[in-house]
Amino acid sequence: MVALDRLVDVLGSLGTHLSCAPRGRDVELRGVALHDPAEQSQAASDDVLLGLGTPSVAAAVRLVSTTSAAAVVLHGTPPLDERVVAASRKSGAAVLLVDPAVPWAQLVSVAQTLVLGGQRTGDLFALADVIAGVVGGPVTIEDQQSRVLAYSYRQQDVDPVRIQTILGRRVPEEARRALDEFGVFTHLATTDEPIFVPRLTTQLGNRLVAAVRAGRELLGSVWVEVNGPVDRARTAALVDGARTAALHLLRARASTDLERQAEADLVISLLESATPATLARLGLPSTDLRVIAVQAHVGHGEHGAALLAFQRATAGFGWSRPGRSALFGNVLYTVIPSGDDAVEWVRSLARELPAEAVVQAGIGGPADCAQLSASRQEADECLALSVDSPVVYDSAWAKVLLRRLAAEADGGRLPTRGPVADLIRHDAEHGTQYAVTLHAWLAAQGDARSAARELNVHPNTLRYRLQKMSEATDLPLDDPQQRLAMAIALSITLNR
Repeated sequence: MVALDRLVDVLGSLGTHLSCAPRGRDVELRGVALHDPAEQSQAASDDVLLGLGTPSVAAAVRLVSTTSAAAVVLHGTPPLDERVVAASRKSGAAVLLVDPAVPWAQLVSVAQTLVLGGQRTGDLFALADVIAGVVGGPVTIEDQQSRVLAYSYRQQDVDPVRIQTILGRRVPEEARRALDEFGVFTHLATTDEPIFVPRLTTQLGNRLVAAVRAGRELLGSVWVEVNGPVDRARTAALVDGARTAALHLLRARASTDLERQAEADLVISLLESATPATLARLGLPSTDLRVIAVQAHVGHGEHGAALLAFQRATAGFGWSRPGRSALFGNVLYTVIPSGDDAVEWVRSLARELPAEAVVQAGIGGPADCAQLSASRQEADECLALSVDSPVVYDSAWAKVLLRRLAAEADGGRLPTRGPVADLIRHDAEHGTQYAVTLHAWLAAQGDARSAARELNVHPNTLRYRLQKMSEATDLPLDDPQQRLAMAIALSITLNR
């Protein structure tokens, strides 16, 4: 079962547009039906009906107006014809328009996986073995970031790059650069025609490569290690294999999207009110955890980059990943065991994003189940302090404290009378620099020479200023509590 709104979100990547939804987007879908032009369609009231064989507006009107289905999927481009809209209002069925370039077979596969749930997504490794046997060479199936999704069992007589690719689960950077310079990735982005890649380096042998595509969207690629150019029959077999791989990847994506949503819901629940049961469902330990808060921006936009960061953070394809994540607004939250390097996790995520993306991150302190909400608050506050590198609460707690106090001061809780307020007013009225001088002296714990170096003035100048300050206000420098209070007040005031 899945809500119509969720189906629209997932099919959106295939160029799907929800044209009308008379009963709203929360309608629940429990089945998938196929329209048969030769006989009347028998769809249940909670089915999504795929409108095969509706070549005209008149055919679409007949189908939509007479169906009992909750939603109908049609090939077409927006806007939806008003006659079909009227038919939709009559029957109550929502209408989705899908890019005509997307084959019905792919739509059926994704819809069944998403709506029915629990369907077997297929074995990419078995497919890789089949392609290897037909084309005649070791195979890897990779995603758009050159990460290995599956590979064939056959390993004899392979080159070093294949071995490194499988062991590292992605194509080595040097080999990827060579392939990029040869134009392989540009070719894959623009055509489904396989490309033969000759030996480019001593480590990288011949390859036959084909794009894996759903409609116009590139999902990944299939790579076959070959001895030289291959004949048409084997090239055609690779194309067929790539089309089959597209079905597998679309099914996997639909399942993954459901898993992502379930994971995100659990993580949000965990951050609001953590329980051992929720941690167990997420496969996380009950102690030694941290919360990471990440924001990603590309230009003036933020939500697109944030969504991409969420997708990268939750990409696993069956392999383990240390954290569990949720996207809340434009902030990606990840709960990760303290034993994993949280800073490296952030840097690794940043490497998965476009080069122009700006990534800021805050990392909360270690926490057990009961302390996760506190770690989340610390992560948020560290995120606010982040500029070009992750800020970790363990080393930034003093800045976090001052930021909290500054927030209190912004609420009118910082004293408006007393030595600090007097010095700030004197500076404003007479152009003096008493406040920064006292701040430097207090930070240097009364060491005039050290404070003078910080201010780039002579020690005698600093001592003279201190003497003149005592004429402007009562300066209790001998009282440790008042020195601490002045240091805090100055840190907040001068950094606002």
